[in-house]
Amino acid sequence: MKFGIDIGHNCPPDTGARGIKFEDNLTLDVGNRVIAKLKALGHQVVECKPARASSVSESLRKRCATANANKVDTFVSIHFNAFNRQANGTEVFAVSDTGRRIAKPVLDEIVKLGFFNRGVKNGSHLFVLKNTDMPAILVEGCFVDSQKDMNLYNPEAMANAIVKGLTGQLPSTPVNPIEDEEQNPDTTTLRFQKALNRLKITDKNGKPLVENGTNDATTKSAIEKFQSITGIQQTGIAGDTTWNAINQILAKRIIRVNHAGGVVVRYLQYRLGVDIDGIYGPQTEAAMKKFQQQNGLTADGIVGPATWQKLIG
Repeated sequence: MKFGIDIGHNCPPDTGARGIKFEDNLTLDVGNRVIAKLKALGHQVVECKPARASSVSESLRKRCATANANKVDTFVSIHFNAFNRQANGTEVFAVSDTGRRIAKPVLDEIVKLGFFNRGVKNGSHLFVLKNTDMPAILVEGCFVDSQKDMNLYNPEAMANAIVKGLTGQLPSTPVNPIEDEEQNPDTTTLRFQKALNRLKITDKNGKPLVENGTNDATTKSAIEKFQSITGIQQTGIAGDTTWNAINQILAKRIIRVNHAGGVVVRYLQYRLGVDIDGIYGPQTEAAMKKFQQQNGLTADGIVGPATWQKLIG
């Protein structure tokens, strides 16, 4: 079967809801897992999220155009909700009778994870459901501003529920999607050296590190520099706190203005050459917009996938 999987938003200025967590981060994580699992089951997958768009309308049009041009059998758009911090649960939208039949088992599988069942709902107001030529559903996994839902949320379980609802089965062996660096267990010196080079953190002489797996004096000086930038006690030793900071940055989460992002924002401020305080305020936003403009990106101040790609690859 050929699935069109639309990872919701993640295409500035088309960005998702924010609450306890950012919708963009959740849709990307769950969507990548869904794609990997469907492929492991032998299905064809067409990724419908555009690489870039100048407006939300263009982003939506491109998603539909990709699905239609590839003549996918089923279109699935993955989203997360936000409302008033009290609303919670899962709902799936569809337009046609066939779409509703596809939506029901997906909803049932997600509800098994403990989420409140908000039902299969009429999605005739949703652009991607109205403008795709095949049966289509839009999944609102849960609410990013609900503490109840965020306590239940697990990206692997959510992806499994969607895939099982769509196909009735799961891969027999574990599937590794695009790696989420925040959960990376590798704490070797070699990985740390590679990470610091990727982040453009040089040694005391301003040189990149030799990636030799040896915790030598130059590596120690680069660690101290990184610790200073991110506001960590300068020990020259890569302990848990330092590794957590490295992994948070490499996870490339969406960062927006007025985001108190701690070590991630401090790192961004270092790269942008502005005062380092860990808060993404007007000065940092202006510097980020300048960086984006200089690099041929949409100058919206939102640190999304394209901006992270330019910063750290």
